[in-house]
Parts: sequence; C-alpha cells; structure tokens
Amino acid sequence: MKFIWEISIMETIKVDGYTLNNLNKINIVLGKNGCGKSRMLRQIEQNLARKQQAMHYRARYITPERGGTLAYEAGVEGNIAQNNIWLFETRRKNQFFQFKQQSVAQFRKLETLVLREIEKENPRAYTHTFDAYIEKINSLLENVRMERRDITFKIYLKSNSTEINTVDISSGESELISLAIESLIFSKECASDKQNILLMDEPDVHLHPDLQFKLMRFLQELVEESNFYILIATHSTAILAALATYEFAHIGFMGFDQKEIEFKPVSPVYRKILPVFGAHPLSNVFNKTPIMLVDGEDDERIWQQAVRSSTGKIKVYPCSVDGAGNMNGFETETVSILNAVYDNAKAYSLRDRDNADDSDINNSGPMIKFRLKCRNTENLLLTNEVLSSLGTNWNELKGRITSWIQNNPSHQHHAIMQNFQSNQFDHKNYDIKEIRIDLLGIVGTSKPWEVAIGQTIANLTWDETTSFNEEGSIYSFLGEKLVKKIIPRK
Repeated sequence: MKFIWEISIMETIKVDGYTLNNLNKINIVLGKNGCGKSRMLRQIEQNLARKQQAMHYRARYITPERGGTLAYEAGVEGNIAQNNIWLFETRRKNQFFQFKQQSVAQFRKLETLVLREIEKENPRAYTHTFDAYIEKINSLLENVRMERRDITFKIYLKSNSTEINTVDISSGESELISLAIESLIFSKECASDKQNILLMDEPDVHLHPDLQFKLMRFLQELVEESNFYILIATHSTAILAALATYEFAHIGFMGFDQKEIEFKPVSPVYRKILPVFGAHPLSNVFNKTPIMLVDGEDDERIWQQAVRSSTGKIKVYPCSVDGAGNMNGFETETVSILNAVYDNAKAYSLRDRDNADDSDINNSGPMIKFRLKCRNTENLLLTNEVLSSLGTNWNELKGRITSWIQNNPSHQHHAIMQNFQSNQFDHKNYDIKEIRIDLLGIVGTSKPWEVAIGQTIANLTWDETTSFNEEGSIYSFLGEKLVKKIIPRK
C-alpha cells in the first residue's frame, strides 16, 4: 500500500480478516454498541505492531474508557521508560484506570519532541515555541487553561487565574486535555516513511456535543499539518455532524461482526441530514423526535409551524430534501445512519401525491413512508379545516373565485383559475401551486399559506370516530396512515 499524502489517494487496510476500503484523512466508523468496533480497532493496532508490519506502519490505539486523573506519577513514567510495550499493551483494554496519568507522562515526552523539533529547524532563531502547542490544547477548553509549571503543567481558571486541582476540573475538560496530548504526541512521532494511523475508540465519551465538535475541529487541523490518518469508532452523530463539511472526512457503517467496511465521502445528502442527527446525540432523544423528510422548503415550513404550534404534541424534525427527485437518496442514507446508530429508531418521509394514485407506499425498515392523498401540499389550503380557520368555507370560496374570474380577465393567472373552474373546482386533485397566493387574496387573508396549514395541523386530533373519507376534510387529504402516525390521539 503506497502512501502519497499530498494527493490524498484512496487507501485500503486489510488486517486479520478486516477490510477497510476508501479511507481518507479522517474516517468515521458508525455502529451500535456491541457490533465489534472496539475489537476491530484493537486487532488493527495489534496486528500493525507486529514486527513484519511495523516496518511499514505506525499505529496507536486510544481506549474508550480513559480512567485516572491528570496527575504526574513517576511510576507510570518509569513503566513507560522501562518497558516499551507496556503503554500499548495496557491500552488494548477497553478500560484502563491510569490512562490520564499516562497522558501526563506523554506530555513530558511531547515537550521534549517539540523542543527538539524547534532546535532542529533553526537553533539560532526559534520561529515557534512549545507554548504554541499548549495554546492548541487551551483552544479546546472553555473554563480553564493549562500552563507549564514544575515538571508538567498546572490548571488555572480562565475567569480569575486561580489555580485549580486537576481532580476538580470537569470530566469533559479532563478528557479533552488527555485526548489533545495523545493526538499531539502521535503527530510528533509520525514517521515519514510509514503509514501512520491513530485509532480513536469513542473519543466522545464524557464529552458534551459542543466539545465533540471542538475536538473534531482540532483533529482536522492536526491531520492537515501532519502525516497521518485517523480512524474513529463511535456511535455519536454529533461527531458525524461536526465533520459534515470537512472535505477529507469519510464515513463507514458497521453492522454486527461485519468484516468489510466501505467508506464514502460526506455527500450533499449527508451535509443536509447530519446536522439533524447531530442535534440528537442521545438515541432515546432522537427516537422521541424522529426526522421527517419532506419534498421542499414549503413543506418544511408547514411542519415546523405544526411542531411549534402543537406545543410538543407533534414530535417530528422536518428536513427538506430539496426536490422530490432527491427523496429516494435521502431515505437510503437516513436508513443507513439509523441502522448503524440507533436501537428501535424510526424516521418518516412525506411525498406529494402529484400524478400518482393515492395508495399508500411501503415502508423501508425504520423509514415510515407517507404519500399525501391530495395532489400537492398546497391543496391542504383548500380543506374545510384550514378555510374555517381563515373565516370562510369551501362553498363561499368557490363563489368568490367565480367572481374573481369574471372581474380579472387580464390577470396573468386568469387561464389557470378558469381551468380550475372548468375542472369543477377539484380542490383535492387540481394543481394549485401557481395560484395559491391568488387564492389567499380571494380568501382575504395576509397570513402565509404555510402558516395557515401548519397551525391547522397543530390543532388536529383523531380517534375511532374520525372519518378519513369525508369530502374536503384535511383528514382525507393527509390520509389515515399519516394522521395515525404523526397526529396525537384524542
């Protein structure tokens, strides 16, 4: 496997029966707990550390449960110095109680490596100092900062410069300091003639989604400066969302005991839907507010209004796919994420009926699919319930439309409105997209049509007596399947 970092060629790793295809600078493996992500990373690191592989690779595995405190312990540093494989062997465990003490010992090594690098670059006029690396770590921290003191470092509050014991800082800040040191030391130990791979197992543990975002930005800058890959195993969609716009991030999905993973770039579809998943870092939260894919921005606004106006009764997260032609792709990728990350999750998609029949469409795994029973979302404007909320009814509106046709022969939409009349005012099946604003004017309201529909949906309920076939009712336009899944029961 030839390594040419500058042109960022696609890479493949084959280790102990595992095949990872199409790697890039930062690679995310998404999978549920117990699917084998940690086992895969440990086997990759252990295999690449063997003598025949070590000539070509340098790998480091960071365990998911990183115990301990950010305190210097001479015994830890002694173990590292006396046994060059002790650090690697202890980290092949899923949990290690002295991980952070090792990070502090590594900090001393990092300082030595950086200072040597500085001296090698220009011993007479240093262009940068080790403090620049301290600031890289401090950029991750909100409330505290590190400063070099004594044999390692001390922690101070940013607000008033008061020294704080390392055992008293938050778990998230402690995690960030440890992970930053580990990443920086690995970047300095990278060999120019080897494939360098940093294997990070659930770096999101104990990190708030905002801190996960900061860590990913930190790692992006690091791989841009250095000669290595990162392979991250996680089930955090917040991490995925943080990398949604990064050009050199690839994503792979892992099922239970899966041995071959195909990584792929962050596509425009992912860039659209990942922030939605990133807003739900905990699967139980996401399950309560599933994503709802809709054809366009008008539909998105309607359902956003419905969610807001329902005061928590309607629980969906609407996301436009920017055109009906994109719906299949969005559904496929959403299902991939759901299957890889969440247990018993669901998602929704809603299509206009357009020229298709009004039969229901089949679900696809966790994706529950709806098709409107009316032609387009705009037709909901002409339902009994929406018109009633605007102070009119369908029979009255038909009379107003007839008068409008008679009095506006030169209007640009006169022919469309006349054709609507010729089709017996078929308000369920006629395409009213181009005349919806005219219809609002005829109704005599300044309220946006999306708001009127969304507010009406927000007030709907149903029970066994609800009719889904009543002429002109919004229930018959939305359809029984959608109503019973999305609208609250009485």
